[in-house]
Amino acid sequence: MVKGVGLFFICVAWAFGSESVYERHCVPCHKEMPVKIDKFFYRYLLKYSSENEVKRAMTHYLKNPTKETSILTDGLINRFGVKKKTTLSDAALSEALDTYWETYKVFNKLK
Repeated sequence: MVKGVGLFFICVAWAFGSESVYERHCVPCHKEMPVKIDKFFYRYLLKYSSENEVKRAMTHYLKNPTKETSILTDGLINRFGVKKKTTLSDAALSEALDTYWETYKVFNKLK
């Protein structure tokens, strides 16, 4: 019995440990929104162009979210409001943004 319970906890810990910071902290909230998470990426990419500038702008916004620094339209801000400040550490936020970038980047994918 004890071995079974121990094995269960190890499996649960492994299952949750295999998800990235992005999958645990970003995707769950965004999948409930009518505007999907990839659309946010494309808006940032159109406005900031490069990987470094996109990540810099997103980091700034996620740490200090304001209406003025949001890429959302006024209609979406009025409907959903401005997001709350991130609780992620700098390292976790950087990891999440790296995963986000790798998931949606379009460079070298267009033909």
